[in-house]
Amino acid sequence: MNEKDSGGLRERKKVATREALSAAALRLAMERGPENVRVDDIAEAAGVSPRTYNNYFSSREQAIVAAVAAERALRISAALRARPEDEPLAEAVVEAVIAQYTGDDEPGGDALMLITSAPGLRTEFVRTVASIEQPLASAISARIGGEGGEGGNDLAAKVLAAAVSAAARVALAHWLRPGESGSDLLVVPRGSLADVLREALAHVAPALRAADPR
Repeated sequence: MNEKDSGGLRERKKVATREALSAAALRLAMERGPENVRVDDIAEAAGVSPRTYNNYFSSREQAIVAAVAAERALRISAALRARPEDEPLAEAVVEAVIAQYTGDDEPGGDALMLITSAPGLRTEFVRTVASIEQPLASAISARIGGEGGEGGNDLAAKVLAAAVSAAARVALAHWLRPGESGSDLLVVPRGSLADVLREALAHVAPALRAADPR
């Protein structure tokens, strides 16, 4: 086995281990409640040591949410690249983001109830939005001619992706914030997530339109 194949195998094993840990964390949290899940329990269920667990996640909340938010960043990037070439950049970005946060694979039912039931899980879920920034910047750059082209377009793509990520994070935090009762333990999502995301992203749309070369 050459060095390239060996490196690829190691990377696949890391991905598989991370997925096994996050899947075990979510399953145990659904069965027992997140407050009753220990790191040792997750590691044992995934067939690894607690030390190995700590190489992948810094908290149980992070592991639990990872299973729900898995691969969203790459899916958003792929969704944007798959949008029609003649579609305006602002519309393409908004629709790509909304589709990946409100599609059939996104949290719903029991998984969503689990996330909304614990402040730590809600915080971690919102924090995962940051992971969309880099893949989204690459996809935006490709649409505005930055990849392999002018460096200024790459910078613009990074700034736009950061703005989109921030808007999506604020939208999710708003959607999941506690109700008027003031209790941090009970959260009822506020209306349609798609509508909240669309309203938040509308504030970024002018910058996306300004950068659109079409």
